[in-house]
Amino acid sequence: MTALQMISLPVDLRELRRIGALHGLGADEGRALHHFLGETFGRGAIQPFRLMPGRNGARFASLYGYTRRIEADLRQEARDTGLPETAGVFDLPHLAVKAMPEAWQEGRRLAFDIRIRPVKRLLRPLEGVTRETRRDTLRGRAVKPMGKGAELDAYLVARVRAQPQGQQAGGDAFSREDVYRAWLAERLHGAILDPAATRMVSCERMNVLRGGEQIEAPDVIFHGELTISDPGAFLNTLAGGVGRHKAYGYGMLLLRPARK
Repeated sequence: MTALQMISLPVDLRELRRIGALHGLGADEGRALHHFLGETFGRGAIQPFRLMPGRNGARFASLYGYTRRIEADLRQEARDTGLPETAGVFDLPHLAVKAMPEAWQEGRRLAFDIRIRPVKRLLRPLEGVTRETRRDTLRGRAVKPMGKGAELDAYLVARVRAQPQGQQAGGDAFSREDVYRAWLAERLHGAILDPAATRMVSCERMNVLRGGEQIEAPDVIFHGELTISDPGAFLNTLAGGVGRHKAYGYGMLLLRPARK
């Protein structure tokens, strides 16, 4: 198997949105990138990935991703089968590729930056009352199902399980950041998260279209530090990503030197 590679690719955001709209992909950048990356390099060839916008509303952004394909194969695939219009979305001449380490050292400490969608797919129905269901009921909206198979915000799941009769006076017993950090720690296979050095730097609620259905869920960025406990499992985590929606711009571990 080819060693894991990391790619960097400039993206023209204006063209991404314009061509995405022509293809009926709406304003969902993750969905548009998922589509165009697949059409250009092959389905799942670059996954997970992360779009890092430039500063101050810059037109160009940098897309980083992991792949098992070598640079020559990526370029040939783009040249042979890529859509003509993606040449305006991706700056293919400036595609950069580097090989990632094939072996990591146990006990090595690394810093990281990750964008996640901390959701849980229910294995059994979730029984309880939430602020969201009360609000939707009062407004005459359809109440989001909490049955087996439903995908829900990890914080909502934790809150309902802790207080099934609804939030009590005095507020929650835990914070959203704590829940999301624990969610992340459970999914960092091959590494141990340092909670004291890991913080949530951004949290929004985003609506996206998946399978023809509008889904609202948290869009969260964490900066933190970890220690490798199982080098093989850690490499698999890098290659496979963390959590759900990895094909749409979530779950990529961007590594940095740890603080000394």
